[in-house]
Amino acid sequence: MILETERLALREFTLNDTEFIVNLLNSPGWLEFIGDRNVKNTDQAKDYLLNGAIKSYQENGFGLSLVELKHSKTPIGMCGLLKRDYLDNPDIGFAFLPDYTGKGYAFEVAKATINYAKDSLNIPCVMAITIPTNKRSINLLERVGLKFIKIITSQANDEELMLFGN
Repeated sequence: MILETERLALREFTLNDTEFIVNLLNSPGWLEFIGDRNVKNTDQAKDYLLNGAIKSYQENGFGLSLVELKHSKTPIGMCGLLKRDYLDNPDIGFAFLPDYTGKGYAFEVAKATINYAKDSLNIPCVMAITIPTNKRSINLLERVGLKFIKIITSQANDEELMLFGN
C-alpha cells in the first residue's frame, strides 16, 4: 500500500491488474483526453504495465498506481507520478473509470499524492500536463494547488499541452 485516504487506497500495479487496465485504457475519457495506447487485450496490458508503471517503480521509486475503493478493494482508476524526459520534475497523472468520475475521488487521491510526493519522496515540485480541452482536469489541477505555467508541445505527437506546477 502506497497511501490511503478516507475512501481510497493507492497501491502499486501488479500483473493481476491487466483486465482493469484494458477497461480503463479503452474508456471514453481515456481515449478522448489521453489517447489510444493500443492496449486491447490482457497481453498488451501486461506489456503496458511492465514497460510503464512497474518499470517506473524500479527506476524512479514511484509511478502510476492503482486506485481502489478502500473497503471493497474495487479498482476505480489510476493516479501517481511520472518522470518524463521533457519535464524538469515529476508530473502527476490520473484517470478513472466513467462510473467513478464526479464523486471527488480524483481530487482526494491527487491531493494525497502531491502531499506524499513532498513528504515521503522529497519531491518539492510536482508538475502536470493536460490538453487544453480537458476542462475537468484543468479545474482539478487548480483545486489541488497547481498553477498554469505555460503551453508546451508534446514530444510524442506535437500536441499542444498545458503545463502546471506547484
